[in-house]
Amino acid sequence: MSLSQHQKLNKNHLQLIAIIAMTVDHIADLLYPNFQLTAPSCIMHIVGRLTAPIMFFFVCEGFFYTKNLKKYLIRMFLFAAISHFAYCFAFGINFLPFANGSFFNQTSVMWSLAWAVVALWVQYKSTFNKWIKALLLILICVITFPADWSSIAVMAIVFMYGHRGNLTLQMLWMEAWVFIYAVVSFFFVNKVYGIICLCAILVWPLLLLYNGQKGKANWMKWLFYIYYPAHLLIVGIIRFFVLGNIPLL
Repeated sequence: MSLSQHQKLNKNHLQLIAIIAMTVDHIADLLYPNFQLTAPSCIMHIVGRLTAPIMFFFVCEGFFYTKNLKKYLIRMFLFAAISHFAYCFAFGINFLPFANGSFFNQTSVMWSLAWAVVALWVQYKSTFNKWIKALLLILICVITFPADWSSIAVMAIVFMYGHRGNLTLQMLWMEAWVFIYAVVSFFFVNKVYGIICLCAILVWPLLLLYNGQKGKANWMKWLFYIYYPAHLLIVGIIRFFVLGNIPLL
């Protein structure tokens, strides 16, 4: 299939957009803790909604192209473990899950992304019968429920991978699952955040520009693995010394 002349963004470009959007989102958390209803905070969090769907998309791509699934999984879970401590420190969350009595946002989205790779293997590569696959998928959803983006990240990725090659269906399924996350967030976390979550669909025009190429900067993959926990560490330091030891979420 020939590429359109308008498809000018490669993986490196989209990863950089995800990094910038994520940084803007977390700066908003610092400036306006607990999702304060102000125009600047809403705009910054809307920009931040670009990050997760770009991650979802490239987990699908990574699973499709990986030549060594075992190494890919080890890297993802190691990354998730490191990110857990960085995430909790950044937002003032107890390192021990559920210690604060909450079931939401107990660890980073990286936990859900790592398990999403397992879910993709179960659904699309394993030889289990459909009932075992369904039970394993439910179990993975339970395991990832307490993370940022919860089990919704897993389900969005599973459905997006099932329609790989058809961006329209990928985006519609992604937004359908995000809608569920938004509804739960609206009623149980924060009404403003719930509404803003729906803005994840704004990533669609950017992914339409994706040309399917990795880009020449191979170090970009490692930049994200390093940048994610590193910038959360910086957020945590600023939170502690500027705002005091208070949670941001």
